[in-house]
Amino acid sequence: MFDKILIANRGEIACRVIKTARRMGIRTVAVYSSADATALHVQMADEAVFLGDAPPRDSYLAVEKVVAACARTGAQAVHPGYGFLSENAAFAEALAAAGVVFIGPPVAAIEAMGSKAESKRLMAQAGVPLVPGYHGHDQSDGRLTAEAEAIGYPLLVKASAGGGGKGMRVVSALAELPAALAGARREALAAFGDDSLLLEKYLDHPRHVEMQVFGDQHGNYVHLFERDCSLQRRHQKVIEEAPAPDLPPAIRQALGEAAVAAARAVGYVGAGTVEFLYQDEAFYFIEMNTRLQVEHPVTEMISGQDLVEWQLRVAAGQPLPCRQDQLQPRGHAFEARLYAEDPHKDFLPATGTLQRLRPPVETATVRVDSGVVEGDTVSVHYDPMLAKLIVWGEDRATALRSLRRALADYQIVGVASNLAFLQAVAAHPAFAVSAVSTKFLDQNRAALVPPAPPVPAELLVCAALEVFYRHRQAMAAQAAASADPWSPWASGDGWRMNDDNHFDLTLLDGDQRQTLVLHFRAADQYQVDVAGQTWPVVVRQAGQGEVVAEINGLRHHLSVIFEGSELVLVAQGLHHRIVVDILGDHDGDDSAATGLVVAPMPGKVTQVMVQAGQQVDKGQPLVILEAMKMEHTMLAPFKGMVTEVFYTASEQVTEGAQLLIVELLE
Repeated sequence: MFDKILIANRGEIACRVIKTARRMGIRTVAVYSSADATALHVQMADEAVFLGDAPPRDSYLAVEKVVAACARTGAQAVHPGYGFLSENAAFAEALAAAGVVFIGPPVAAIEAMGSKAESKRLMAQAGVPLVPGYHGHDQSDGRLTAEAEAIGYPLLVKASAGGGGKGMRVVSALAELPAALAGARREALAAFGDDSLLLEKYLDHPRHVEMQVFGDQHGNYVHLFERDCSLQRRHQKVIEEAPAPDLPPAIRQALGEAAVAAARAVGYVGAGTVEFLYQDEAFYFIEMNTRLQVEHPVTEMISGQDLVEWQLRVAAGQPLPCRQDQLQPRGHAFEARLYAEDPHKDFLPATGTLQRLRPPVETATVRVDSGVVEGDTVSVHYDPMLAKLIVWGEDRATALRSLRRALADYQIVGVASNLAFLQAVAAHPAFAVSAVSTKFLDQNRAALVPPAPPVPAELLVCAALEVFYRHRQAMAAQAAASADPWSPWASGDGWRMNDDNHFDLTLLDGDQRQTLVLHFRAADQYQVDVAGQTWPVVVRQAGQGEVVAEINGLRHHLSVIFEGSELVLVAQGLHHRIVVDILGDHDGDDSAATGLVVAPMPGKVTQVMVQAGQQVDKGQPLVILEAMKMEHTMLAPFKGMVTEVFYTASEQVTEGAQLLIVELLE
């Protein structure tokens, strides 16, 4: 076994690998960029090597720097995690040339399966079912158009060299094809350095079912059962589960056999995932990921195996720890991916500081894999995943209840997140009975991302109590330092001359204003006027960010996080954002929307599609931004005339930057 390994990655997967290596007595070396100098994976590792500036090309994708770090630290092997260099054949070759073991498959397998087109040709030879499509070398627009017409619409345009939804477009008609080909090529080239494409028939209600496979250097192969990853948004997985529900036994067995045949066909070694689409009791190979998957923990939960330990043992030349007949699935597991993204802004990546990050308590059945901690900054440079929440139960219903409970216990404040979206998905009745496909999230988006409901009046009372108690603490400190510490004006309890004491506060819930009046009655007892009602209130705790209060006889518990004049209220798994209106009579800005088009996130302008003086229609593409290696198209807000353009291609922009102006045409 290795004495020391280097982890050529960051974030939660780097932390995950370190945990297993430490348990096995293996020393670890982390690598980091300037943006990750204080990151959790750097703190956890035994050693750490600085690679370069924040952009991945200068750090985590710099092959020569990672290889040099191995030589400098004496690392005998490299675990690549997923993403970055994990499926880079040139990286594996460079390590081999330096005498360092790559904890992954042989170069030939990476190359064969790294190309979607080549992998499909190999799978066809091995007798693995394929989705009808085109995987040829001729990449001319003419050939692709002809093949598209032969396949029929709708069809899928995919980057041949990658995954994760990058370089992927759904095309419904011939008229959409040219723009889809151009966009997919740009995105594929940016993400993978290869703009070759393939075409596939688009299935209308498939499930995404994948098999975890393992091979060793002695010719042994096993699968560790299947996962269902049908809940996807923009072809990126959101919630995964294992085993896949409601699969006929014959299909389950055939999937396992096909996956092992696929691995055997390329002489695979290590952990890999063979992905299939399943529809109408038929399955089709789509690709093989030659690395450990993000969702591997659900397989670990039902198999009782540590897949990272398997990777290390296989890479060290040891045989697989188990034969197929020694592996039996037990129970059911879910994984939910928590991202810094805003569902109400089309899931755009979010940046900022994690003012509060409180995961649920980990137990034997609840696990959290994360690479960030409270106080960390989520930057624009890397994938915005915050954590993976994994739960296990004796059966699917039990595991789903555990997932819902654990999501309700999560607190994320400081950056926008998909937490409420995950809660809505987990609570959806169709998901409860496994009535889902890869289209489920798109088809149910309105229900899963509804407008924020009004904040209950009881929670507004709790928020007002927290503000009042902090105000009273400040008043007490000020009074103690004054010449007259016993002045009633400094009592902080709302004392008034010739009037009932009261403390007034106006809170803004969206565009709704709510004024609350707190009347002091006795120690920690109040009468509160709110929304036309008067409630007796007894405060058990307040002033330190946690409020426990009995309101009209019912006890409430609320966490309050301050962000300037804004408050984030966390109660019963829900996050509410309100504003303390200091003036209490602010009318807001009711002016009509202008034609100013702004950047909704930090990113790089990759294409400006209009120029000053050009007339545009509502919904017409204006500018393409790239963030997190994904393209985001800014559209014209109405029919108008472009009067000014402020940026050109390749320029970096900040969130809220003014990109261009469109004047309304009557």
